[in-house]
Amino acid sequence: MRLKLSTHWQNSQKKPKKLTAYDIVSVGLMVAALECAKTALAFLPNVELVSLLIILFTLVLGRRVYYAIVAFVLVEGMIYGFGLWWVMYLYAWPLLAWLTRRLRKQKDALTFAVLSGGFGLAFGALCSIPYFIAGGPAAGFTWWVAGIPFDIVHGISNFVLMLCLYKPVRSVLERFGPR
Repeated sequence: MRLKLSTHWQNSQKKPKKLTAYDIVSVGLMVAALECAKTALAFLPNVELVSLLIILFTLVLGRRVYYAIVAFVLVEGMIYGFGLWWVMYLYAWPLLAWLTRRLRKQKDALTFAVLSGGFGLAFGALCSIPYFIAGGPAAGFTWWVAGIPFDIVHGISNFVLMLCLYKPVRSVLERFGPR
C-alpha cells in the first residue's frame, strides 16, 4: 500500500518540462523575428508586425512564445532603455499571447484579425496603467487620450496586416514548426 501511494504521488506531480535544444533555438528565432519586424517598420508610427507574430507564434509553437516574449522585452529594454514604457511590455505582450491561447481552436484569419485589431485599439489604454500608477489618474487618462489617434492607426493596421499575412505566415510556421 505504501509503495502504491508513493508511486501514485510521484506520478501525479507535474514535473516541469525541460527546454530542449529545439525549444532554445525556436525561442532565439522568435526573438530575432520579433526584433527584426519591429525595427523594419519602426519608421511607420504604430504599424507593427509584433502583434501578428506573437499571435502566430502562439498558435503554432504554443507556450514557447512566453519565453520569447520575456527575451524580446529584455532585448527591447537593453536597446532602448528601461523606462515606464518598458513596464507596459511586461504585461501587454503576454496578455496578447494569453488571449490567443484562449482562441487557439479557431482557424480563420478574421478571428485573429479582430483580436489583433482590438489589441491595437486597446494598446494605449493598456499602456496608460504605469502612468496611472506613477502619476495618478489624471496622468494615466491624459496619456491614454493623447494617444487615441495612434491607437486607431494601430488597430486598423493590425487588422489589415493579420488579414493579409495570416495564412502565408502561418503556413510557413507550420511547415517548419514542431513535428
